[in-house]
Amino acid sequence: MRRARVLLTFCCLVLSTTGRSSPDFCSQTLNSDVKPGFPKTISPSDPAVLKAARHSVERFNNCTNDIFLFKESHISRAMVQIVKGLKYMLEMEIGRTSCKKTQHPSLDNCDFQTNHTLQRTFSCYSEVWVIPWLQRFEVPVLHCQ
Repeated sequence: MRRARVLLTFCCLVLSTTGRSSPDFCSQTLNSDVKPGFPKTISPSDPAVLKAARHSVERFNNCTNDIFLFKESHISRAMVQIVKGLKYMLEMEIGRTSCKKTQHPSLDNCDFQTNHTLQRTFSCYSEVWVIPWLQRFEVPVLHCQ
């Protein structure tokens, strides 16, 4: 940030001596709203958010001993942060489906459990790191309760 201000001051000095700049050019400040690397709220219905949520659920399914698959039922909050790729931070609910893990169906074709004794939901916080140029998804953080 200091280098940017020094460079801006230098440019103003050079331009003011050549007479090519308006006086208000040098009084402009750098846009303080632009903060690279800071999380930004994004719509929970954004296609990239939905894809990140699906990767979280797949990791959950791979880590549990439940005989049924779970899938995302509601994404309440989503944020994205530009890092080396994109990091999605999601707050969501996942629910048990009627599809068994041994059947390997697509989650899109799985309905949520209708049997009251088998219904189960979890509230989860997940972080999904997407590196598009490597076509890679990682889920380093997944907490469900």
